[in-house]
Order: sequence, then C-alpha cells, then structure tokens
Amino acid sequence: MKKKIEDYFYVILGSLFVSIAYDLFIAPNQLVAGGVGGLAIIAKKVLNIEESMFIFLVNVILIIISYIFLGKEKTRNTIFGSLIVPIFIKIFEDIPTWIPLSLDPVIVSLIGGALSGFGYGLIFKQNFTTGGTDILNQMMEKYLKIPMAKSILYVDGFIVLLGWAFFGFANMMYALLALVLISGISNRTQLGINHNRVFYISSSKIEEIKDYLTANSYDVTILNSIGGYSKKNGKMILCSVEEKDYYKIKEGIDIIDPDAFIIIINAYEQLNANITIRSKTKESLD
Repeated sequence: MKKKIEDYFYVILGSLFVSIAYDLFIAPNQLVAGGVGGLAIIAKKVLNIEESMFIFLVNVILIIISYIFLGKEKTRNTIFGSLIVPIFIKIFEDIPTWIPLSLDPVIVSLIGGALSGFGYGLIFKQNFTTGGTDILNQMMEKYLKIPMAKSILYVDGFIVLLGWAFFGFANMMYALLALVLISGISNRTQLGINHNRVFYISSSKIEEIKDYLTANSYDVTILNSIGGYSKKNGKMILCSVEEKDYYKIKEGIDIIDPDAFIIIINAYEQLNANITIRSKTKESLD
C-alpha cells in the first residue's frame, strides 16, 4: 500500500512539472515538440480550442482505443497520467500572467524541455505513462511491427513538421531542441543516476585480482570466457566499484597485472551490492 501511494505521489509530482513547463514555456512560445501537446498548440491556432480541452478529449479517445486494441493491462497505468496532465494544464493555464517571462527562445526551449523531461521521467519511473501518442506508438509496434524507437520518430517527427508548417522554421528548431531535452532528461530521470563503475577484467592473474578486490570489501563474480581469436577458455571478473574507490582500484589492478584487459562502464542502478561481503562481515562480527 505504501509503495502504491508513493507511486501515485511521484506521478502527480511529475505531472505538475510537465503541466507547468507546458503552460509557462512550451505553449506560450508555440513549441510543437511532438505528442498530443504539440497537436494541441496547432489546434489552438487553427480551431481556437483550449490546449487542455484538446489534450483531454484526444487522450480519452486514445484510452478507449488502447483498451480495445492493446488490452486492459497495457491501458491500466495509462489512464491516471492521461487524465491528470490536462487537468493540471487547465489549472495552471494562467501561470504566464502570474510569472511574466521575457526570455530568449533558446532559454525557453532549454528550461521547458528540461522541466518536461524531468516530469516525464518521474512518471515513467513508476511504470505509468501520460498516454497520448505513446498509445499510437505501441499500436504501431504491435500491429505494423514497427520498432518503438522508429514509431516515436515517425509520429513525433510528423507533428514537429506540422509545427514548421504553421509556425515557421525557427520555431521548429526551438521545438526540436526542447524535444531532445525532453527525451534525454526523461530517460536519465527514469533510469536514475548511479556513480558506480562496473569493471570487466580479463587477466592471467585472476586469483590475485580477485583477492585484491575482496580485501577492499568488494564482491566479485567470476565469468567463464572464450577468446575470440585464441579460442582459449579463460576467466573474467565482474565487479561493481564505488566512485570514491575508482582510481584506487584501477591502479591496484594495474600494479598486479599491467597487461590486464579492463572494460569500465557506468552503472545506471545497483541493487543488493556486495551481499556476500556484507554477510561474511556480519558473521565474523557475530
């Protein structure tokens, strides 16, 4: 129950960020940065329909379509976000009069894209969505066998091009800048930021390196490997290292085996790290 309340809290918080960014930066500057929100800006110009009302109506239609063609499970976590975002957009539609801004369009795109991206990331991280063109993308993937990445490119690309037709080339470029930020920051927020480094180590001195890592309170996993050229069987160490120990561990391995082959990558998330080491430490203390 606590987890469910927490999920809805973050979805509401994310929806607030998305809505405020839309009302304060994106809609007033006619940045057609894809999605139903972009179409709503065009609809406001052509049909004089309020953006919030257009987004609400289109999302309701798409929710019904999603239920019919994608099923109950796919639709369940779409409903809340799809409806709360246009409601918040309506609530905050007068925010430009409360906070009058006169900013360079590039700054508007950067701030609007960043706030929106952060909001979407919070929503997606709880396994919710805001519906809209995401539903169309899922349908294209399911029925037309178009990969999600390509369907997003096609749908949002078409909407951005419509923005060019109605608001000009300069506006389209600012909208693209906002769209890139929305995508990048939402992914980063959703995945989280972890400063740990993952070491993959191939060496002729596997045992010495393993002992060195465990002596520094790091658990290791030994993987079987086969040389692509030599075809020889070997061993590889997998170990996650905290940022503060990164250079120390790297230099320590280099001292043990200067010829060690090492690949180091960033870890997006780490769960239950060093369980074995912690368990042994606890047992020794007991």
